[in-house]
Amino acid sequence: MNISEFFLTSMADILVDHPYIEDFLTSFGLIVKPSDDTLQHYLDNLDQDNLEDLGVSDEQLRQSLDDFLTGMLALSDPMDKVESLTIIGGHDKSGKAENLELNLKPGEVICIVGPTGSGKSRLLADIEWVAQGDTPTSRKILINGQVPDSKWRFSTEYKLVAQLSQNMNFVMDLSAEEFIRMHAESRLVTDPEKKVAQILQQANELAGEQFAPDTPVTSLSGGQSRALMIADMAILSKSPIALIDEIENAGIDRKKALDLLVQEEKIILMATHDPILALMGDRRLVIKNGGIDKIIESSEEERKNLVTLEKLDNKLLALRNRIRTGDTLEHIEGV
Repeated sequence: MNISEFFLTSMADILVDHPYIEDFLTSFGLIVKPSDDTLQHYLDNLDQDNLEDLGVSDEQLRQSLDDFLTGMLALSDPMDKVESLTIIGGHDKSGKAENLELNLKPGEVICIVGPTGSGKSRLLADIEWVAQGDTPTSRKILINGQVPDSKWRFSTEYKLVAQLSQNMNFVMDLSAEEFIRMHAESRLVTDPEKKVAQILQQANELAGEQFAPDTPVTSLSGGQSRALMIADMAILSKSPIALIDEIENAGIDRKKALDLLVQEEKIILMATHDPILALMGDRRLVIKNGGIDKIIESSEEERKNLVTLEKLDNKLLALRNRIRTGDTLEHIEGV
């Protein structure tokens, strides 16, 4: 959308699809109401005496609005399409070469496994910062097979990785609905209310216990907050790579969470110790001594074992639910 198109848009549509324009106009003390009149008609018919009382002229208002929309359009420019991300191996802590070139595609789930301190975080940092041989591992990261533009490294708007850590603490005095709406509006999405409703619905499908839109974010449980942020990451985040740390501890539907991120065509990197999640991935990167020691493709035999593991997991889930609801476990046959 270019600037001239804004001025041909009705005020009713402006208020729904571009609420930041309403914020701009009301910041000048102007009253904005929905109507079929265009934004240009609204500006042309502003009361001149009122503008004088507000200390702004027609020309100043229009120039300020033009500058504001120029900035907003620059902010909302879509990211370049990431069709592949390549990790060119460096070396581990002892200097042993990794000798690999790993290509990742949108829709893939890559699991990262290894003991604490093995170097999982270093790998993720290399990807996030688009390393070019200038980190302790000397790895290089290519985007679409090429050395990436510097914007992927230094621009706050072009963030390659959206990260969801194990520990989340909200400090904002907002409801879940207000929190998501604020993010949606900052992303300048059209029809933010629709996106807010979609995210809240998805979050409640992921969470073990549902929550209302007016629930304060500070009152959400760990599982509810992780569910909310996974839905937000999938639907609103522009970052082409989703990094999730130990989703098994989130108290959410793991398979649904992965399916949601995959359908949004993101490259998913998942640090996990959960055998079920590990087998859900397309590949596993085994990290040892600061380097990528192995790349394991999920086999058909492993996929068969995944069915067995999921049955066992469902049995454990049923037992956990019985404990939560105050039941006892003297008899667990048939669980």
